[in-house]
Amino acid sequence: MKNKCLTAVCLIMLLVPWSILPLRKFGWALQSPAAEIIIACYALFMIFSGALTIHSYVKGGIQNPLMKLCLLVSGLYGVAGIVILGMMLHTQLM
Repeated sequence: MKNKCLTAVCLIMLLVPWSILPLRKFGWALQSPAAEIIIACYALFMIFSGALTIHSYVKGGIQNPLMKLCLLVSGLYGVAGIVILGMMLHTQLM
Protein backbone atom coordinates (compact mmCIF):
# COMPACT_ATOMS: atom_id res chain seq x y z
CA MET A 1 0.00 0.00 0.00
CA LYS A 2 2.85 2.36 0.86
CA ASN A 3 4.45 1.61 -2.49
CA LYS A 4 1.31 2.53 -4.43
CA CYS A 5 0.77 5.73 -2.43
CA LEU A 6 4.32 6.96 -2.90
CA THR A 7 4.24 6.07 -6.59
CA ALA A 8 0.99 8.03 -6.99
CA VAL A 9 2.44 11.02 -5.14
CA CYS A 10 5.56 10.99 -7.30
CA LEU A 11 3.45 10.68 -10.43
CA ILE A 12 1.26 13.64 -9.45
CA MET A 13 4.37 15.65 -8.64
CA LEU A 14 5.46 15.17 -12.27
CA LEU A 15 2.46 17.15 -13.48
CA VAL A 16 2.68 20.12 -11.08
CA PRO A 17 5.56 21.99 -12.81
CA TRP A 18 3.49 22.17 -15.99
CA SER A 19 0.89 24.25 -14.16
CA ILE A 20 3.19 27.26 -14.55
CA LEU A 21 2.18 27.56 -18.20
CA PRO A 22 -1.45 28.62 -17.64
CA LEU A 23 -0.38 30.70 -14.64
CA ARG A 24 2.01 32.77 -16.76
CA LYS A 25 -0.85 33.94 -18.99
CA PHE A 26 -1.86 36.47 -16.33
CA GLY A 27 -0.26 39.90 -16.53
CA TRP A 28 0.62 40.05 -12.85
CA ALA A 29 2.61 36.81 -13.14
CA LEU A 30 4.91 38.39 -15.72
CA GLN A 31 5.85 41.44 -13.63
CA SER A 32 9.17 41.51 -11.88
CA PRO A 33 8.69 40.62 -8.20
CA ALA A 34 5.93 38.08 -8.79
CA ALA A 35 7.73 36.37 -11.67
CA GLU A 36 10.89 35.68 -9.65
CA ILE A 37 8.90 34.38 -6.71
CA ILE A 38 6.82 32.06 -8.88
CA ILE A 39 9.85 30.69 -10.70
CA ALA A 40 11.80 30.21 -7.46
CA CYS A 41 8.88 28.36 -5.85
CA TYR A 42 8.48 26.08 -8.84
CA ALA A 43 12.23 25.42 -8.91
CA LEU A 44 12.22 24.53 -5.20
CA PHE A 45 9.23 22.24 -5.75
CA MET A 46 11.05 20.53 -8.63
CA ILE A 47 14.11 19.98 -6.43
CA PHE A 48 11.94 18.60 -3.62
CA SER A 49 10.09 16.35 -6.06
CA GLY A 50 13.35 14.96 -7.41
CA ALA A 51 14.73 14.38 -3.91
CA LEU A 52 11.54 12.64 -2.74
CA THR A 53 11.46 10.39 -5.79
CA ILE A 54 15.13 9.46 -5.46
CA HIS A 55 14.67 8.78 -1.74
CA SER A 56 11.58 6.64 -2.38
CA TYR A 57 13.34 4.68 -5.10
CA VAL A 58 16.61 4.09 -3.26
CA LYS A 59 15.72 3.94 0.43
CA GLY A 60 12.08 2.91 0.10
CA GLY A 61 12.81 0.14 -2.36
CA ILE A 62 9.96 1.13 -4.67
CA GLN A 63 11.32 -0.02 -8.00
CA ASN A 64 8.35 -0.64 -10.24
CA PRO A 65 8.40 0.51 -13.89
CA LEU A 66 6.23 3.56 -13.22
CA MET A 67 8.54 4.65 -10.42
CA LYS A 68 11.52 4.28 -12.75
CA LEU A 69 9.85 6.72 -15.14
CA CYS A 70 9.13 9.09 -12.26
CA LEU A 71 12.76 8.79 -11.17
CA LEU A 72 14.04 9.75 -14.59
CA VAL A 73 11.72 12.72 -15.10
CA SER A 74 11.91 13.99 -11.51
CA GLY A 75 15.68 13.69 -11.59
CA LEU A 76 15.75 15.88 -14.69
CA TYR A 77 13.32 18.30 -13.03
CA GLY A 78 15.57 18.44 -9.95
CA VAL A 79 18.67 19.20 -11.99
CA ALA A 80 16.75 21.86 -13.94
CA GLY A 81 15.53 23.39 -10.67
CA ILE A 82 19.08 23.59 -9.34
CA VAL A 83 20.25 25.22 -12.57
CA ILE A 84 17.37 27.71 -12.52
CA LEU A 85 18.04 28.70 -8.90
CA GLY A 86 21.73 28.99 -9.65
CA MET A 87 21.05 31.28 -12.59
CA MET A 88 18.71 33.40 -10.47
CA LEU A 89 21.29 33.71 -7.69
CA HIS A 90 24.01 34.54 -10.19
CA THR A 91 22.01 37.38 -11.69
CA GLN A 92 21.08 38.72 -8.23
CA LEU A 93 24.69 38.75 -7.10
CA MET A 94 26.05 40.40 -10.23
